Amino acid sequence: MKMHNPLTAPLLASLLMVLASASVQAQGVYRIVGPDGKVTFSDRPPADASAQPARAAAAPPAAANAALPYDLRQTASRFPVTLYTGNDCPPCTSARNLLTSRGIPFTERTVSSNEDIAALQRLSGNSSLPFGTIGGQQLAGFSEGEWTQYLDAAGYPKQSQLPGNYRQPAPTPLVAIKAVEPATAAAAASAPASAVPRVRPPAPANEGPSPSNPAGIRF
Repeated sequence: MKMHNPLTAPLLASLLMVLASASVQAQGVYRIVGPDGKVTFSDRPPADASAQPARAAAAPPAAANAALPYDLRQTASRFPVTLYTGNDCPPCTSARNLLTSRGIPFTERTVSSNEDIAALQRLSGNSSLPFGTIGGQQLAGFSEGEWTQYLDAAGYPKQSQLPGNYRQPAPTPLVAIKAVEPATAAAAASAPASAVPRVRPPAPANEGPSPSNPAGIRF
């Protein structure tokens, strides 16, 4: 009996279009500065050849995947994987294990502070974990079948092809923690003003002898 692949050609094409949607939108966007200094963005290259394409903030640095095999590096560049996790979250562990067992390079962002939760809600529309992105596709919660389907459609290998010296980047908070700068300026502003030495007013001019000062003595 002939077995049918559940991931048919039309479905595969549809998944690839969804996965690539964010990458396509981010590519070919040009930042154009007019003669009057006004900045506009367009998907068409300007007449000025010196204009540079605008950078996509979500694009991973090229050096991050430099040590990967060529095919895997190309897939990771087109459909980068990001996993959002929290503490005491068994489904988060399951999602991480799936990615690790298949040798898929991914970025892990942790959600623990109130700022992280607020940022996750803005990103995904809710605060449930785990949350993942494969290219432009968002995955809420963890279903091994669903995640596997999108990873296969993106072209990730089913078995690890990572080199032996590859090291997964350490998880980082979703919202970066900013160091508190010493409030030197504030302290200087609130410090009391330096004591100003009191100046004795000049003595009145000597008006000569008077009935109360017959000798005309000046004090």
